[in-house]
Amino acid sequence: MSLPKRYLITSALPYANGLKHIGHLAGAYIPADIYVRYLRAQKRDVVYVCGSDEHGTAIPIQAMKEGTTAQAIIDKYHPIIEQNFKDLGISFDIYHRTSDPIHHETAQEFFTYLNDRGELEMKETEQYYDEEAKTFLADRFIKGTCPNCNHDSAYGDQCEKCGKSLSPDELINPVSTLSGKAPIKKATKHWYLPLNKHEDFLREWILKEHKDDWRSTVVGQCKSWIDGGLQPRAVTRDLDWGIKVPTKDGEGKVLYVWFDAPIGYISATKQWALNNNKDWKPYWYNADTKLVHFIGKDNIVFHCIIFPVMLQLHGNILPTNVPANEFMNLEGDKMSTSRRWSIEMDDYINDWIKKDNGGESLADVLRYYLTQIAPETKDSEFTWKGFQDANNSELVSIFGNFVNRTFVLMHKLCGGKVPLFHNDLIDDADKELIEAIQKSKIKIENLLEEYKFRDALFEVIDLARKGNQYLQKKEPWKKKTDNAEQGTENQKLIDNCIHLSLQLTANLAILINPFLPFTAKKMLHMMKVVEKILEWENAGSLKLLKQGYSIRAPELLFRKIEDEEITFQLEKLKQRSQMQKATSTTPNTENIKPSALSLKPEIVFDDFAKIDLRVGTIVAAEKVEKADKLLKLSVDLGFETRTIVSGIALQFKPEDIIGKQVTVVVNLAPRKMRGIESNGMILMAEDTSGKLHFINPDTKVDEGSAVS
Repeated sequence: MSLPKRYLITSALPYANGLKHIGHLAGAYIPADIYVRYLRAQKRDVVYVCGSDEHGTAIPIQAMKEGTTAQAIIDKYHPIIEQNFKDLGISFDIYHRTSDPIHHETAQEFFTYLNDRGELEMKETEQYYDEEAKTFLADRFIKGTCPNCNHDSAYGDQCEKCGKSLSPDELINPVSTLSGKAPIKKATKHWYLPLNKHEDFLREWILKEHKDDWRSTVVGQCKSWIDGGLQPRAVTRDLDWGIKVPTKDGEGKVLYVWFDAPIGYISATKQWALNNNKDWKPYWYNADTKLVHFIGKDNIVFHCIIFPVMLQLHGNILPTNVPANEFMNLEGDKMSTSRRWSIEMDDYINDWIKKDNGGESLADVLRYYLTQIAPETKDSEFTWKGFQDANNSELVSIFGNFVNRTFVLMHKLCGGKVPLFHNDLIDDADKELIEAIQKSKIKIENLLEEYKFRDALFEVIDLARKGNQYLQKKEPWKKKTDNAEQGTENQKLIDNCIHLSLQLTANLAILINPFLPFTAKKMLHMMKVVEKILEWENAGSLKLLKQGYSIRAPELLFRKIEDEEITFQLEKLKQRSQMQKATSTTPNTENIKPSALSLKPEIVFDDFAKIDLRVGTIVAAEKVEKADKLLKLSVDLGFETRTIVSGIALQFKPEDIIGKQVTVVVNLAPRKMRGIESNGMILMAEDTSGKLHFINPDTKVDEGSAVS
């Protein structure tokens, strides 16, 4: 079967209404990026498009929450999301936005094309209207009591407490979120896409043509929708935020966000083509283009049923595959931004990448773990302990260990240069490793073509594991001898072992590149080779590094992640969630300071009286080795100087806090941290942004002064 002439790859457009979490990253962006990087390594014509979805009610609702305008919201979050993706190695060819004029023009042209050909229907229906605000209400602007769980703040489209999907008509005692008044029903006209007329096309295209090559979860969900009977779906709504309906009857109406957002893939392709002096049309009209949508399962109906109907009617190509992922949970619960039970990409970047030397490797650690647990066929779960184990037990102990051992042994036993391979001394272990290198390339290639990214990643790590086993079997460090006659023969055996290990290292750089691009780049630096070596045709070769070529000293690819770092993240997650629960269940919390929203259980005075608080002065401070978040402090308490280990290294430099007066719990039982006995605790305050502040007196007081 011949290869497609070109590839167009899309990832679901994220709403620009707030920060995006790692569940989004795992669902639609890392899998797409792996696939795109592989296609580029194959030197295929591929364009990867995405962008911010900047319309729909989510945007003005967020504007109301932040006391600003919808335009200000999208202008705030679009660049943050774009930079987050970049920091995590997502390599879009263009990251566009649906507020751009070229998108408005494209979406309006699409609507006009369908409407002029009679593919849309106009219907009059009764919808909720706010008489005081003088506007029709989108589902999210209506609140009421959930008929399922009796939660009194359910939205018109969903109850966020029990998760049930709703319609405004199902709410008990609905009210407008704009005025707080009960809305009335009022007649309004809208355009509809009659999906019911296209059921036969969808059955043939999905349930017959793609029943074997699409994921069963995707086909199953589509079948359920089609078998249940498709209904006409409104493509316009009464709003003042969005793309204006381009007809005389469209005053006060905008295109429904589900209609305009996927057209964003087309407008992004147009903008990419303009930026690069290319023709965009072959990517959307020519049958020799392979279109692949990467999405989460909540977007299946839009990308497999609704958008394909739109594309077919518009004369565009249809997606070849839609490898939708299931959901990723977090520490035993559903990931949710609204409940603050999530890990935002921005938080991860700030906590791990920006505050760590060589932080790009920690971008790859996240990519690795999210791929390892990718919800390709069923829901999966992110745990901080699993994240730590994936790094320490696999990236550090298997992949990084093999590369580091190879470089160390090369410098120790071969003078820092690629040794000659002596074909006359090849043995069974050599042959097995050579075969493993060549077979792994084929296995990984086939798995990537089938969107089986978890399995493909396993094969890469397994090849590194075989490299470690090979070194253990050959034990080149034991063959070095001062005996001249025996030494020559042994050196040849050492040469063969190190030569093959170096060729395997170069192959690992090629094979790991789609998954861990920052790591591959670092490996190229260590090997002193150019990026051209990463082209896929080089995988499986045993001639990637030439005899006699000098190679740099080894650098660790990954660092060990300590228990204290994981404990910190778990506590942070727990505290955020508790604060959110407090704000959502406590009346009138807007004017209550965050510290009052998560009060600990009440104590009596005698409990408090047991705590001995004293003022001290930090006289020395230094970082604790191999613990990025810990500082070792020497604190002068007047009567003695104590060693205290404090988890503040991410926010304070040692040299900046010497001389600072602090409040210390001095009668806390000693505790060992990283082998250092800590005798006390420094009191800190954490503001709403997570920044720490010392609790200290306004003016300098004597060390040892009691705090009461």
